[in-house]
Amino acid sequence: MRLDDFRALVERIARDVPPEFRDGIVAIEVSPKTVPHPVHGDVYTLGECIPLEWTGTGGDLQSRVVLYHGSFVALARLGPFDWRHEAWETLAHELRHHLEWRANAGALEAYDWAAEENFKRHEGRPFDPVFYRSGEVVAPGVYKVEDDVFIERERGAESREQEDVVWHGRRYRLTLPPRLRPPAFLTLEGLGDPAPGDAVLVLPRAPSVLDLFRRRVAPVGHRLAVKPLDA
Repeated sequence: MRLDDFRALVERIARDVPPEFRDGIVAIEVSPKTVPHPVHGDVYTLGECIPLEWTGTGGDLQSRVVLYHGSFVALARLGPFDWRHEAWETLAHELRHHLEWRANAGALEAYDWAAEENFKRHEGRPFDPVFYRSGEVVAPGVYKVEDDVFIERERGAESREQEDVVWHGRRYRLTLPPRLRPPAFLTLEGLGDPAPGDAVLVLPRAPSVLDLFRRRVAPVGHRLAVKPLDA
């Protein structure tokens, strides 16, 4: 289904949503993006609820719901696919997510803070080195903050020159910079089916009692090319 046709389908489906479930939804949009699952191959994120503005308890939260046309196309290529059913299920899921956000002010505060820290990371400013853990958990040790995905990897006591990472069902290898000291944020380049934003391998600092105090660190970041280990 073409992008324009999918937009028209989503608009028709959205008109059938009862008004009480759309309270606080400022927009239901279709994006051309393809959003692969960070770990599992042949799995894609079809939609997302993005919190925008809120005050107090979160009951006045405004959100934007986005359905990703590229992800729908990718799944449709894998076999029989009911576009209307999948679009309705995705929209309903994201609207439920909006209601959950409104009921959980603590989660909203944590996500807002993570987004702010990630913005500082993009700007090259000091940021809290564990901010990503307040984002969305998409798999064990894998977190998402807006369009960026963070894959946490404990290094252990030994010093390694290379690291292997799984992305969307494929294994990759990267060579680490010499004398690399955690916490380090390594943006992966050359991935097949890349994320819409950054895919970042995080090598965290070993836990200590100092973790009770929020730390601001100068960003240790590198952009590193990866090599696939399988065909």
